[in-house]
Amino acid sequence: MAGKPRPSTPKETATTMIKRKRPAPAPDDDTPERASRHTLALNPLINLRPEDFVQGAKAILKAVAANPAIAGRQAGRFAGDLRKVIGGKSDKAPASGDKRFADKTWTASPLHRRLMQGYFAMGDAVGGFVEQTSLSDLDKSRAQLVTTMLIDAVAPTNGLLTNPAALRQALDTGGVSVWEGAKNFARDLAKNRGLPSQVDLTAFKVGENLANTPGAVVFKNQLIEVIQYGSLSETVKQRPLVIVPPQINKYYAVDLSPDKSMVRYLLSSGIQTFCVSWRNPTAAERDWGLDTYVAALDEAIDAVCEITGSPDVTLMGSCSGGITAASYAATLAARRQAKVKNIVLAVCVLNYQTMGDSTLGVLITPQTVAAAKKASSLRGVLDGHDLARMFAWMRPNDLIWNYWVNNYLMGNKPPAFDILYWNADTTRLPARLHADYLDFYFSNPFVNAGALTLNGAAVDMGKVEADSYVVAGVTDHITPWKSVFQTAKILGEKTTFILSNSGHLQSLLNPPTNPKASFSTGTIAHKDADQFLADAERRGGSWWLHWREWLETRSRETVAAPSRLGSDAHPATTPAPGTYVYEK
Repeated sequence: MAGKPRPSTPKETATTMIKRKRPAPAPDDDTPERASRHTLALNPLINLRPEDFVQGAKAILKAVAANPAIAGRQAGRFAGDLRKVIGGKSDKAPASGDKRFADKTWTASPLHRRLMQGYFAMGDAVGGFVEQTSLSDLDKSRAQLVTTMLIDAVAPTNGLLTNPAALRQALDTGGVSVWEGAKNFARDLAKNRGLPSQVDLTAFKVGENLANTPGAVVFKNQLIEVIQYGSLSETVKQRPLVIVPPQINKYYAVDLSPDKSMVRYLLSSGIQTFCVSWRNPTAAERDWGLDTYVAALDEAIDAVCEITGSPDVTLMGSCSGGITAASYAATLAARRQAKVKNIVLAVCVLNYQTMGDSTLGVLITPQTVAAAKKASSLRGVLDGHDLARMFAWMRPNDLIWNYWVNNYLMGNKPPAFDILYWNADTTRLPARLHADYLDFYFSNPFVNAGALTLNGAAVDMGKVEADSYVVAGVTDHITPWKSVFQTAKILGEKTTFILSNSGHLQSLLNPPTNPKASFSTGTIAHKDADQFLADAERRGGSWWLHWREWLETRSRETVAAPSRLGSDAHPATTPAPGTYVYEK
């Protein structure tokens, strides 16, 4: 009998010991939030076509021709604002949260203040024109996307000679920062396809200073590795928790550094924890669809039940992993199999009709969906790196120009931050799974019972009988919290809904040590999300504490912690984090 596994100390790699000439800057307070905005896990679907940007430019020209009076008024407004700027009478200032102009020179220097205010005047004029036009909603969204990208690109902070902090850095270092920035630019041009690197990849290594909670693979098939983690308490709850991650990123978002590892927190709370690690598919696996993933997950759940001796599990799915988990629960309900007792869904949208107001939702059309399906069908997969590039251009200030200034103008290394590393460690989706997800935009199968059949079982969420816990983030730009609230409504009125005070990924990575954490909670027996928010109980601290209480009352009796990982039928093999996590 093997002894109970103990946590190991993260090893320091040779790379992290190398002395750098210029140390990577420490992440500022907004780095986690920027990283969470870049998460692809809930957006594995649409890769906008170049034609969409062309159509956006055409829409702007069409708007000018069709609305000359509006164009004239906005031009006059811009001229008036510019006169105020030149005369020093303008009150234009950065919006709250816009840190591009945080350097004191932008307000202390009359020249820089006028440059900044003139830039804002131009942006207001262009944005106001698009908003007032008679364009259709789709054309207006395309036009707003294109104009925002252009306005962000010409910000004076993006130029060496017009960015006071960068110019000061160049003078202070005798031009070394300019040389280092040029080297960074050349490196990204060759290795990152022209986009600024968002993270120092040399600072992390999976299995050493990331994903280092002790455990082992206890089940493996062609699609899944199931990792069981060693207990960190003398006793555990018998019913295990199985975590189903999204397919477009690696699983270890739930097991980053020890101080923010959800897995370690669960283990220390006496919850037997298992995690699915998806294989990274190639074109050879192009025919894997949602039914393939659901069937593989069913095999995994059977193995977990055999290992723990529990007849059922608590199933947690985040992002697109939540879609997979919900689909699986629905197939069990159709067959009247009781393998899932509780369901936890985090930042997961099941009602696609509620996504219309999101950044991508307003641009999804039959044409863009057809083009996306065709592109992945030709290649056999949807590549996460391609999606990352497209998504970066959807939020250029956070995901492009911020790093442009840091890496090239300031000559710094990109930040060394674990969440950013995880964001960059993308995977691929098989073409058929991609097509399945795209079809959901129109079939909306979790609302329309019977619209989807998986492995011979019709999906009807109304038949799913399980206690449910749903988590959303109030500042989530990927899966808006009101859309996630509708997920809770689908699961039934007894669902507990948690609204965290953070964004997409930060809603998950919210340990009790986070001093800024707070959340609202309550049932979803309200007609809409606004009513929920008005009546919800507001609490300080991390929702993990609340979740632990919820789990403890729904995880069967307390038993002695297992003395080994796996079982005779499912022996422990490869140490955590397994092998699939390393596939590129």
